[in-house]
Amino acid sequence: MLYHLFRFLDQTYDLPGAGVFQYISFRAAMAVITSLLITMVIGKSLIRWLQRKQIGESVRDLGLHGQLEKAGTPTMGGLIILGAILIPALLFAKLDNIYIILILISTAWLGFIGFLDDYIKVFKKNKKGLAARFKILGQVVLGLVIGLTIFFNEDIVVREKIAGTGSNTSIIDGNISNVPASYHFSRESIKSTKTTIPFFKNNELDYARALKFLGEGYQKWAFLVYVPLVILIIIGVSNGANLTDGLDGLATGTSAVVGATLGILAWVSGNIVFADYLNIMYIPNLGELTIFISAFVGACIGFMWYNSYPAQVFMGDTGSLALGGTIAVCAILIRKELLIPVLCGIFLVESLSVAIQVLYFKYTRKRFGEGKRIFRMAPLHHHYQMLGYPEPKIVQRFLIVGIMLAVISVITLKIR
Repeated sequence: MLYHLFRFLDQTYDLPGAGVFQYISFRAAMAVITSLLITMVIGKSLIRWLQRKQIGESVRDLGLHGQLEKAGTPTMGGLIILGAILIPALLFAKLDNIYIILILISTAWLGFIGFLDDYIKVFKKNKKGLAARFKILGQVVLGLVIGLTIFFNEDIVVREKIAGTGSNTSIIDGNISNVPASYHFSRESIKSTKTTIPFFKNNELDYARALKFLGEGYQKWAFLVYVPLVILIIIGVSNGANLTDGLDGLATGTSAVVGATLGILAWVSGNIVFADYLNIMYIPNLGELTIFISAFVGACIGFMWYNSYPAQVFMGDTGSLALGGTIAVCAILIRKELLIPVLCGIFLVESLSVAIQVLYFKYTRKRFGEGKRIFRMAPLHHHYQMLGYPEPKIVQRFLIVGIMLAVISVITLKIR
């Protein structure tokens, strides 16, 4: 919104200083600052309102240390996160950019689904919340929208690498630059279902090749492979974030680390100089996504002010589903979705711990007549609680692991 306003003022009235809004770096910094300010302003007021309305968390006694002390803590704090993400993004991003449009829709949609779940739990006094099938349906609908838009929209394109020497003329952050390179990108952008495979030298994979057996023209049917994959990624990551949201600051901190990493990947993938130097896929106009991700990181860090141990507010499904789904869609748009098992390793391990626990319990009950457990409790963070680890220590160690995974994700840009 402000980008378009200041661009108009700069072009029409040559307003001093207005041109700074053309720079992604400036708008990304402003998005972070605004996001942090919003969490500070909205956060305290919303927490007080939730307390007055007695919108608190109902806690089931699972025998965990300090668990019952959290009863009555305000929930639905995800509204703070949503406001701190969406408002700066609307203010500082180019609202006609297809990547911004898709990520705004994704965050708002999954936030709405999570809000319905929290509303049913809190106001309707139904502990089950929104039925799981409706949550999955909402995620499937979003996956269809994202997958089909990426496949068919003419604004979502890539520039292929071509061998050569010399320089390319390109626009970077609003400036015209000559880019020296040993590799170049084609001048024409193309539609493609290519993605990046981490750790491999020839690190691009085209999903369309799975349908090569169909013969000539098989590429036009690639959405039959691509769209289901997008749906599975969105469901997996959003539910993984939901499962991780069990300790104060854990899901928020992990999401901030993942978001910062995605911001770096979006920046370099959308900048022809960095993309050329790193020999990675160049995606025109993707750099704008950096502004949204900056707001995302700012919202997560700002929310930790109230959500760190001992939490003054919980995000609820309003926040956890939105955070996980946003991360998934960002990774897909950046074409780094195959990096998710590494980058989102905390979410993955938490989800796997639940799946392994349930499957092993059912298997042993069927075979031996009595169900057995691998972990003392799932998800994994509760296992460490049962072992006697203090909650802050578990969160800190999980975040350390998350940072290590983020660093590994970044260095995959060069280590193959």
